Amino acid sequence: MASSWTGHRVRLRAVEPDDWTAFMRFAEDDGWPGSGLDLPRSAESHRVGAREQAVAECDDDRFLLVVEATATGESVGTVGSHRTGRRSGWFECEVRIGAEHRRRGYATEAVELLLRYMFGERRYHKCLAAVLAHNEASLALFRRLGFTEEGRLRKHVFFAGRHHDLVLMGLLAEEFRG
Repeated sequence: MASSWTGHRVRLRAVEPDDWTAFMRFAEDDGWPGSGLDLPRSAESHRVGAREQAVAECDDDRFLLVVEATATGESVGTVGSHRTGRRSGWFECEVRIGAEHRRRGYATEAVELLLRYMFGERRYHKCLAAVLAHNEASLALFRRLGFTEEGRLRKHVFFAGRHHDLVLMGLLAEEFRG
């Protein structure tokens, strides 16, 4: 590995203003497993969002990184820590890979790189992931990484005209095999 942020398949990097086109493409992916229905956003909204993210300070270990395929340099998704409990030592991660790039190992490697950093460098002891119960691909991903189902919030999320269960998954630092 050339850096702590690079694996065999992916490289994690900071958001750049030009990433807005990839973010817009990901947002338009109606087939995103477990995604809710959001209002359409303008191209300018995506440009502003990417510009703001590119200069955002890492606030309390909450951040978003671009997942880039090492073979092509193409942005294939995002990974990050979007909630933290620093006093208790936990963080919640989220990974999103665009439809045309799924099932190639990108999500697995991106989450592993994130976990190495958060457990090894930031000294967190637990990672949480919240996954919609019908999103079998994401549930399988987190199980492969060693996460355990810790709970289920019944009919917790509403979209597409009905309520859906939310599965809470957790991984302790000592359980991480990466």
